[in-house]
Amino acid sequence: MNLLIVTQCPSGLTTSYIAGTALKNAAAELNWNAIAEIHTNVQPPQQFTNEQIEQADLVVIAADGEIDLSRFKDKPVYRDSVASAIENPKAWLQQAQQAASRPTLAAVQKPVATSQPSASSSNANAAGLNIIAVTACPTGVAHTFMAAEALQEAGSKLGHQVKIETRGSVGATNQLSDEDIQQADLVILAVDIEVDSTPFAGKKIYRTSTGNALKKSNEVLKSAIAEAAVESAAGQGGEAKKQFKKEKTGAYKHLMTGVSFMLPVVVAGGLIIALSFIFGIEAFKEEGSLAAALMQIGGGTAFALMIPVLAGYIAYSIADRPGLAPGLIGGMLASSIGSGFLGGILAGFIAGYAAKFLIEHIKLPKTLEALKPILIVPLIASLGTGLVMIYIVGGPVAGIMNAMTEFLQGMGSANAVLLGIILGCMMCFDLGGPVNKAAYTFGVGLLASQTYAPMAAIMAAGMVPAIGMGLATFIGRRKFSESEHEAGRASFVLGLCFISEGAIPFAAKDPLRVIPSCMAGGALTGALSMLFSAELMAPHGGIFVLFIPNAISHVFLYIGAIAAGSIVTALTYLAIKDRSFSSAPATA
Repeated sequence: MNLLIVTQCPSGLTTSYIAGTALKNAAAELNWNAIAEIHTNVQPPQQFTNEQIEQADLVVIAADGEIDLSRFKDKPVYRDSVASAIENPKAWLQQAQQAASRPTLAAVQKPVATSQPSASSSNANAAGLNIIAVTACPTGVAHTFMAAEALQEAGSKLGHQVKIETRGSVGATNQLSDEDIQQADLVILAVDIEVDSTPFAGKKIYRTSTGNALKKSNEVLKSAIAEAAVESAAGQGGEAKKQFKKEKTGAYKHLMTGVSFMLPVVVAGGLIIALSFIFGIEAFKEEGSLAAALMQIGGGTAFALMIPVLAGYIAYSIADRPGLAPGLIGGMLASSIGSGFLGGILAGFIAGYAAKFLIEHIKLPKTLEALKPILIVPLIASLGTGLVMIYIVGGPVAGIMNAMTEFLQGMGSANAVLLGIILGCMMCFDLGGPVNKAAYTFGVGLLASQTYAPMAAIMAAGMVPAIGMGLATFIGRRKFSESEHEAGRASFVLGLCFISEGAIPFAAKDPLRVIPSCMAGGALTGALSMLFSAELMAPHGGIFVLFIPNAISHVFLYIGAIAAGSIVTALTYLAIKDRSFSSAPATA
């Protein structure tokens, strides 16, 4: 049989690929010849040719949006949702063969709904809402896009129109237009960093984290509909905005905003430093050489900007633009007086809250109001932050940083292994959540003081959950469904790239078994990395950093540590996967 497969999911990303691959594999098991047309928002699909359509015996469509059926008008067509196709693709194809029919004109024009609202909820969803959203996480890699996809799919199933702007590491994609915002009934900000909500003034806004949007997308949508509040500063909305922002933001979000802006600087600088080592560990000391130039770019410039950028954007998150200059100045002072990333964090909060206080309490005539954000607030906040850093905070924090650096550089094997275990467990505990980010920020901050071993343990342990779950689906194939095999393959690749979030689909489905298994593997990897005295110059990149000479010390032992932890995670999960955690009945 010649089969044509069309897949399309609301977000046009991961699920489209998973469904297309799963259906092609299932068709191969049935000895059918299959060609897939996968619709994504990344690139246009490779559409079927007229000859392929002419030769087709059956067309199957796994799609949740509008698909042009007119080109298949003389062919048997079967259509259902993407989710139903992924659950059991082989049975889905067999059902398609029996139930396929030629599309009518109405079917050509009308998309199939993925689910019908129940009688109890028909009134709430009859018209459907026009919802727009923004997703953003500190690193802008995995959570940003996975949260967007989860919200998109959940919204479509509930009968709402959803458009989501993702603010990832490459900038904003699928950007919301003025018309989108104007027509929106509701705005969801699923963000872990501070984003500008000015364009949404006057709209009902609901704030949550990317983690909640990913794992509890249905609950987030229902809560958003029930609890969203107008954040306009005008009239009575002004007080509501203040109270709302007070509840929904805090120190962690401000810190993560600073980290998100700092990361590209650190990653670029670390990789450039690693490139300088290609010519030899000591080659950069030769003046005028290419190695010296690379070290000047990476270490002398990029790493010098690390702490000022961190402090500057912490302050920006707190006080918006008026806080940026005081934060940058405070961060530069923290760097110059030796208080390191701890001093930079304190400088950012001091500058931010000082600027915010001044904005709220300095009252000027309207003719001078324009001077407040560009002259008065930056001047006074910068002066105050600088004096506090020099005379009060800088000295003690510099002492703490020096003591911590000396301890880390001089600690024995037992202490190093213990630190590796702690960092490994933290990296695997919540897979990109607050605990994971705290460990990562700690490692990145130590790079400025030439302490590279913790960063090596952190990246190695962070690769373990996704690689381990991918291995588990390969080793114990019979224990997983076809959709889980697809997720496992994606997870393995993400793990190699140091994206722990690849294990989230497994953790969300079975957290009591997956998370402890990941932590066991991460603890072993972190301990081995520290025991081997592995040092990592670049704070990101995963397996790709391994190809840069001298970027990682003891590279083969380092790879062994990652492999050992990943295998432990896979075998541990397979061993406990089918076991129940319910307690045995008590006996007399």
